[in-house]
Amino acid sequence: MTHGNAPAPTPPRSTLVVTAHAGDFVWRAGGAIALAASRGERVTIACLTFGERGESAKAWRAGKKLAEIKAIRREEAEQAAATLGAKVRFFDAGDYPLLVTPELTDQLVAVYRETQPDVVLTHPVDDPYNGDHPAAHRMALEARVLAQAIGYPGPGEIIGAPPVFYFEPHQPEMSGFRPEVLLDITEVWETKRKAMECLAAQRHLWDYYTDLAVRRGAQLKRNAGPNLGLPHRAMAEAYMRPYPQVAKELA
Repeated sequence: MTHGNAPAPTPPRSTLVVTAHAGDFVWRAGGAIALAASRGERVTIACLTFGERGESAKAWRAGKKLAEIKAIRREEAEQAAATLGAKVRFFDAGDYPLLVTPELTDQLVAVYRETQPDVVLTHPVDDPYNGDHPAAHRMALEARVLAQAIGYPGPGEIIGAPPVFYFEPHQPEMSGFRPEVLLDITEVWETKRKAMECLAAQRHLWDYYTDLAVRRGAQLKRNAGPNLGLPHRAMAEAYMRPYPQVAKELA
């Protein structure tokens, strides 16, 4: 309730994460999600598939059926998102391959307009090892543009132009990825690690992404400058920016 001419409370910042599979948001952006949530911000994860066909080998080898595998991956992703402090929505669009469709893009437009994101995290343009990731990228960026168009049909208010950050792919050197932004996730690292451990279907990746956070943390310290030196063992995530940064001062 406001009194007199008191301004209405400012809504919390909103982050939208668009990922192809149930585990992607944890490995690649779990630190960014946990940091945003720790500041009281709203984080919405749009998970396009469960990764049921291409990223659930352990369950297939155990004799699980498709419906069972989807249920397993859904539960894991829900637990991971809750650990990070985010809400996750599942689109069940089917992986391997994830197909770019007008219908799925339209669903993402609705999510953009509903969540009104201040920042968007998604896959980079290229990934020669997994075509689902570029497909998710294409729909995430197209939906962002369509959600800005006042003439595009659908519910909700149009959005502005939220900055986009590409999170790091599994094989960065092969995907044209450059660590342009290094995000210090040291204070939420244990939270990210707990979220990673929710993903039993991909246990083989736990140590890989721990080691990656250490390496990116070393780069973060090297680039922090003499006045921002970090004496502790830093952990970090790397991102790219497809659009120019808008600023009033260089920093």
